[in-house]
Amino acid sequence: MYRITKEFHFSASHQLIGLPDDHPCARFHGHNYVVEVELASSELNQIGFVRDYNELKSLKTYIDDTLDHRHLNDVLGDDCVTAERLAKHLFDWCAQKWPETTAVRVKETPKTCAEYRPLTYIPAEARQ
Repeated sequence: MYRITKEFHFSASHQLIGLPDDHPCARFHGHNYVVEVELASSELNQIGFVRDYNELKSLKTYIDDTLDHRHLNDVLGDDCVTAERLAKHLFDWCAQKWPETTAVRVKETPKTCAEYRPLTYIPAEARQ
């Protein structure tokens, strides 16, 4: 299996509703997010790529236009925008464009990471 990843960065705020008042994440706060999308295939295309990294520019555009410097609770319409839910949101967006998408990781800090990866991976060529 061949795997590629590409990293994207953005800044945004959120608030986790439902946590105890003394929990730091219950307050309105923000992060410098790092998003990593992973694509995989058992075969390479005619050039030798899983997918051309250049094609992933549309994810940067989506992140810049929709998420960057926004309040994620408003954007995603959710009272509890966690890194886990953001990873799933971005996975769904990517998988619609690139069937080779296998996972999306979201880092809120250099020491924390949430990942969404479907339980069963079906190679893109088998999904067509």
